[in-house]
Amino acid sequence: MAKKEKIVDLKPKTSKVTDEELKKLQDVVSNINNLQSEIGRVEAQKHGYLHQLAVVRDEATLLQGELEKTYGTANVNINDGSIQYPEDGQSRN
Repeated sequence: MAKKEKIVDLKPKTSKVTDEELKKLQDVVSNINNLQSEIGRVEAQKHGYLHQLAVVRDEATLLQGELEKTYGTANVNINDGSIQYPEDGQSRN
């Protein structure tokens, strides 16, 4: 059985990184934290916009129902307000 040689590291181990390395590390971690915070802010803003969109869509659905009740159709040209009735020619005017 061969005897294993023990390797001795004669260089003392450093207990700290250099000031420059520490500064770089702190900057990187700070950037990560700032970006994660910004993503959270944007996501909260997105949530608010999605809620507003849902409210406006509900308003559009209600208006569509009112138009169908009044005119028999909700097919209205949003540029000039003209009503496009179904092909059968029935209207409620």
